Amino acid sequence: MQSQDLHAHEYAGDVGDIEELQFSQLSLDGAVSEVYSSDGEDSQNGVADKTLPEHACAYCGVHEENSVTKCLTCKRWFCNARGNTSSSHIIWHLVRAHHKEVQLHPGSQLGETTLECYNCGGRNVFSLGFIPAKSDTVVVILCRGCASAPSSKDVMWDATQWQPLIHERQLINWLVRVPSAQAQQKSNTVNSQQIRSFEEMWVRNSSSLVGDAIAPEAEVEAQKVLLRYEDAYQYQSIFGPLVKIEADYDRRMKESQTEDNITVRWDTGLNRRKLAYFQLPKYEMGEVRLAIGDELQLSYSDALIRDTWSGSGNVIKLPNSTSDEICIEMSTMDAPVEITNGFAVDFVWKSTTFDRMQSAMKKFAATDSAVSEYIYHKLLGHDVDKVELDTKLPKQFHAPGLPELNTSQIEAIKSTLKSPLSLIQGPPGTGKTVTSATLVYHLAKASTEKILVCAPSNVAVDQLTEKIHRTGLRVVRITAKSREELESRISHLELHSQALMNDTIPELKKLHRLKMTMGELSSNDQVRYRRLRQLSEMEVLKHADVILCTCVGAGDKRLARFQFHTVLIDESTQSSEPECLIPLVMGARQVVLIGDHQQLGPVIVSKTAAAAGLSQSLFERLVFLGLRPHRLVVQYRMHPCLSEFPSNFFYEGSLQNGVTAQERTRSDIGFPWPNPAKPMMLLACNGIEEIASNGTSYINRMEASACEKIVTRMLKSSLLPDQIGVITPYEGQRSWIVHHMAQAGSLANDIYKAVEVASVDAFQGREKDYIIVSCVRNNEHQGIGFLSDPRRLNVALTRAKYGIIVLGSPKVLSRNPLWHELLSYYKLHGVLVEGQLSNLVQSTARLSRPHMPKGSHTLSGRSMVMQVNTAPGAASSNRLAQLVGRSTMRYIPPDLEPSTGQGMALASISGRAMGGTALNSSLYSNFFGGSMTQSSVLTQASFADPLSSQLFSQDFDMHSQQFTQHDTVMMSPTGGSATARMARGVAATDDAASSTGSTNSFNPRMHASIMFSKSDRVLIGSEQSSASGGSANGHRAPQRDAKAPPSSGRALFGDGYAQAPPFSQAYLTQESIHDGYWGNQADGLAGASQFTADGASQFTQDYSSQHFTQY
Repeated sequence: MQSQDLHAHEYAGDVGDIEELQFSQLSLDGAVSEVYSSDGEDSQNGVADKTLPEHACAYCGVHEENSVTKCLTCKRWFCNARGNTSSSHIIWHLVRAHHKEVQLHPGSQLGETTLECYNCGGRNVFSLGFIPAKSDTVVVILCRGCASAPSSKDVMWDATQWQPLIHERQLINWLVRVPSAQAQQKSNTVNSQQIRSFEEMWVRNSSSLVGDAIAPEAEVEAQKVLLRYEDAYQYQSIFGPLVKIEADYDRRMKESQTEDNITVRWDTGLNRRKLAYFQLPKYEMGEVRLAIGDELQLSYSDALIRDTWSGSGNVIKLPNSTSDEICIEMSTMDAPVEITNGFAVDFVWKSTTFDRMQSAMKKFAATDSAVSEYIYHKLLGHDVDKVELDTKLPKQFHAPGLPELNTSQIEAIKSTLKSPLSLIQGPPGTGKTVTSATLVYHLAKASTEKILVCAPSNVAVDQLTEKIHRTGLRVVRITAKSREELESRISHLELHSQALMNDTIPELKKLHRLKMTMGELSSNDQVRYRRLRQLSEMEVLKHADVILCTCVGAGDKRLARFQFHTVLIDESTQSSEPECLIPLVMGARQVVLIGDHQQLGPVIVSKTAAAAGLSQSLFERLVFLGLRPHRLVVQYRMHPCLSEFPSNFFYEGSLQNGVTAQERTRSDIGFPWPNPAKPMMLLACNGIEEIASNGTSYINRMEASACEKIVTRMLKSSLLPDQIGVITPYEGQRSWIVHHMAQAGSLANDIYKAVEVASVDAFQGREKDYIIVSCVRNNEHQGIGFLSDPRRLNVALTRAKYGIIVLGSPKVLSRNPLWHELLSYYKLHGVLVEGQLSNLVQSTARLSRPHMPKGSHTLSGRSMVMQVNTAPGAASSNRLAQLVGRSTMRYIPPDLEPSTGQGMALASISGRAMGGTALNSSLYSNFFGGSMTQSSVLTQASFADPLSSQLFSQDFDMHSQQFTQHDTVMMSPTGGSATARMARGVAATDDAASSTGSTNSFNPRMHASIMFSKSDRVLIGSEQSSASGGSANGHRAPQRDAKAPPSSGRALFGDGYAQAPPFSQAYLTQESIHDGYWGNQADGLAGASQFTADGASQFTQDYSSQHFTQY
């Protein structure tokens, strides 16, 4: 290392050796003064040169000495330029390669410095930061852990001033400079896809040269899934390769995750098998996923002590609030229990899951008896005549041992019993599991055949098993062999337990007792034991009413002899389509899929497979095909104020409250809610995000600190730890919150450990009395990552029963349309706050303008909708709502292209209460060519209060379409007697189908297929206008000639409009929204236009100019 002016004398009495200090303190005298200068020396060889120096960036070729950094793991050099990507090249490499140690160039301002923590010597650059010391020109490099340790408060620097070395996914500029513009201009331009190719190439061949990386191999795109399939062979030919891509990626990930230098604690189980306890750093940092039953291999090698040993075992315990250890039960009796250090752990990949998916697809294609003809054609998306089963409905729908059902639950069960294929959508807290168990009870009573009940996860299957068992049915739960030794509340219902309790085979019990005593049987006894157990298991299965297992477990060979004509899959929206197919091909004649496509979907680890559509569930595709789910609409979990936003923004305003505010209010805890009547708030936290120590996740220390203070306040207010849940989408933040609460909290560590801190995924299907959500993200360039997924937000917001606190940056979060709506909602109710818990005040943060996508062909959380208050007494402020996550069309299969003329789309009516009794609704959809039928009628022409209703589409190359008189494509915006109809661009009233009188109810829960022709236009009108189109209350925009939709696809609405008295059309054109606001000069809606006769509110140019962005 070059000599530096480190002012070390200031620390001689506190930190020890001067030479050691030189590696961890950096002088800023030179670095900071020249941080913005650019040498641009001609001696630097450009990329155009045939020969690059050794320290040239392996991605782009930049080789300025102050701008490059060496990865100490692979010895390659990378620069600090972003190029066309979101991260600098060195950060890209470290993240993709899972490398963490770097060294500066000898010719840089700071010399050949290896970045490491002054206190502990740690070299993980993702954990390193700097603290200004007493000297103005000296900084001390410390890791995040040492900086936050209590002892750091005693040294001669201010630990609160700690800042990470990586900011906005780039090394800070005074440490490693951004290459000069001249150097970047000469360099190779690389994108993120090329960088991924480079890294994958180096994994295959670590000796590849920089020149080899300049020309990465072209990636082969996977064929995308379709909406409809000609036959099962085409289905298999598309899904089969995707499953293989997922399997290969999963195998590579598992096999590359070796952990060395592991310390093992040995023990012996009740069955005399060896148990190995150890900690896995990669699991703790979120780099690998583990589940109960997964197989790990332990190995040890030391020539001085003994020969190499290795043995495998299954995971029987994962880290929890009381222990950080993983436990595996060894499959062999032999183990080096006298040795505890120096072990290696490898992840054993098994192909069972993927093999069963492939087998199910082959059976679906080749075996006629796999499913009924009706199910076969419906799964492939073919048009078939509706079939109704001859099932006698019960007089009472209540099942013994289960709660009474509400009307929506009864209607769902009643319809499902009569249908061969049904979808039931269960929004949060609506009693989906009870409904499923009751349905299974009635299905079993209506037939003498066995019923197969599945779910993607063991937790979901166990919950269903427990509920169904309460009804008195004979239930058998099949588990994987690797999970049989695990104790659970339904262990006595598991197949192996029931088989061992079978009194008809006493010899089996005897052999089992011997095995438990001795640990293992002789070879002859083991063969006999295995044969007797198989006989007993078959006997148990034959007498069962209901058999339950995971979807993958349905491929167990113990079930191969059985046919199941009735199959129910719970949480089906969390299963990939091939996974769902495993239980279906066992003879399904009646299929029930239960789930919620507005919550989290399947977990697909391969981005290639996910992008091709493997992440879409069968439930979703059937919805796209027009199969309408039966939605459960009464929620029993949340305080009414907590359910309002999710109901309006994810479920079209359909959720009703089965609990009152009084039942969900706890006045005894004394928590300082900004609005005591509404136990919710968003606490503004402006702490910057930091990359977590694993390099792939994020943390936010300010939010973690706020979280600890909130948890401590709640615990001191008589709440128990298990009543509080902390949700964060990032594993790095989860780990840091646990660490920070234990370190900074004023209560005993055991109390904080009992507070569950987990990811959104881990909380799906569960609830807590109080939920704290840490959003983490706060940056200028990186976006909000996971938080932009509407389904994750839906899950996070719907876990709490009594209250929810969201921690985040309003400025950053509000750039996202849906988060902008949530923040606006909180602000409207006075619960968007800032400050200390003891002194909360209304937040003064200005919400950012939402970033809207341009030219998107889908509405996956990106549709823009106007919300207009028109009811007397409604709030005076109008807002533009960015509806996110309300469209079910997130992925458009290739066969849905307009050019085929066979596409269809789903539309939903979405409602939102805006003060008083007003309910503003909007109808939105994607539009494609395709035939219309009488079944696609949108009803409900009358409303209790005047509404503003809009129908709009994104512009495509739409095909002409003939509409029938029954095709309602626009609804009357006021409570009158006529329904607006449209046929090939002409709007008219249809007296024959009009409402004969106003009703006082509005049901926003409907889905329908809607098509538009190229000439169709959007109408926003008032019935109160005169026959000539004029109206004292409505605004008549100047007429424009109709035009074809612009090729850019930016217009939200059509350029023209259709006119047919007695309507007046307030219309929107592309010109109306250019420049990003409504206004008279935009020649669209005037700044003070009213939409309806009774409109008490108006759009104003002032508000719209702030919140309506060009699309």
